[in-house]
Amino acid sequence: MNNRWLAIKQLDRQLKEWQVVNSQSARPRAGWVKTLRVALSMSAEQLAKRLGLTRSRITQLESAEVRDAVTLRTLKEAANAMGCELVYAIVPKGNTTLESIIKEQAKEVAKERVASIAHSMSLEAQSLDADSLKKQQEQLVKSLMEHLNKKLWATSKLSKNSDQEKLRKKLIETLQKKK
Repeated sequence: MNNRWLAIKQLDRQLKEWQVVNSQSARPRAGWVKTLRVALSMSAEQLAKRLGLTRSRITQLESAEVRDAVTLRTLKEAANAMGCELVYAIVPKGNTTLESIIKEQAKEVAKERVASIAHSMSLEAQSLDADSLKKQQEQLVKSLMEHLNKKLWATSKLSKNSDQEKLRKKLIETLQKKK
């Protein structure tokens, strides 16, 4: 396992904690700013004064937060004015991990590459059986994950002709061994 995968696994462990917090503590219906302001017994006018804004601007800010239309900077300033701190994280959806997101992308890329090459080979009357194609796809997924790089996220429809050619040769070799 290379250093990159160790870092991904470590980050996955950290993100798991955030996922738990996120699942247990959804944003309050009124938004965090209003909820905390009310909990602190602070009026909108008092918060506005601390921020150097008008009361109506605080109402707009609280409304914008509920609509997901507020900036992180504004939230950070509001939190600071209430003696709080903005905590921010981006976590994988649901209960997934970065590793599973990468693996799904690798599977998708492998599926497209193998399908493309299998189609070309079938046109040349060299088609492979489903098991061989599946094995090639699994090997490609493993290779993509072992050699993880930005190209994994390049638009599908395969930009790497050299990889396609290598896979095509490998499929032909597999076919010839079976004969």
